[in-house]
Amino acid sequence: MRLLHPETRPTSPEELASGLRLGEKASPDRPYLGLNMVSSLDGKATIDWRTRGLSTELDRRLFHHLRTQADAVMVGAGTVRIERYGRMTKSDELRDKRDREGLARDPLAVVVSARLDLPADLPLLNEPEQRVLIATGSDAELPNMGDQVEYARVGDDLPLLMARLRDDYGVRSVLCEGGPTLNSYLFAAGLVDELFLTLNPKIAGGAAALTIVAGRELVEPAELEMISVAEGGGDLFTRWAVVQKPLHS
Repeated sequence: MRLLHPETRPTSPEELASGLRLGEKASPDRPYLGLNMVSSLDGKATIDWRTRGLSTELDRRLFHHLRTQADAVMVGAGTVRIERYGRMTKSDELRDKRDREGLARDPLAVVVSARLDLPADLPLLNEPEQRVLIATGSDAELPNMGDQVEYARVGDDLPLLMARLRDDYGVRSVLCEGGPTLNSYLFAAGLVDELFLTLNPKIAGGAAALTIVAGRELVEPAELEMISVAEGGGDLFTRWAVVQKPLHS
């Protein structure tokens, strides 16, 4: 793998996802949020509804190492169900890296599920070492969950969720892994600070597969500035900063 911008030199997924110190960039009222996605060259986030057809070995290494850089990992219910999420940090090696980064050994898992439409046998919900916060508008509870599973009754109010994460859970940085509909609401609310986007050299086509940001059209397109680009195995690994627009008076 080679870094192409802002300089040219050898690099690795491990280096690209080390020492990012995302929490130090947080504002006083909410965590700093990075979005991590993979897409085809025509912007599709899945092939046959799974990311597997787009994600290479290098991308998976980057995916897991990026999880070592944030206090919490956020994901929408649809992505959790389809990808069958388990414990967020997959190995002691990665947990040791989180230790070195000054973070808890396991990130808080934040699942956004408006209707609490989650299978009770989901591996993520049955990991005793994995704290899970389910953000939902439902008053129900999933059956037979351990006390590692908690609920944030925030409805679809994502700014409120982010404020609760900061105030109640001490979260200063969040890595969100989609899916596309959740991404659209985060962009619409002005909550995305960075985008990590792996571009896989495929054209998926078709109208069914969602792009990385799907759903309602944004009132104003989000503007981004390039931070870095690396190449490996034909993939492009890009990192972008979202240009935060000043609030209108």
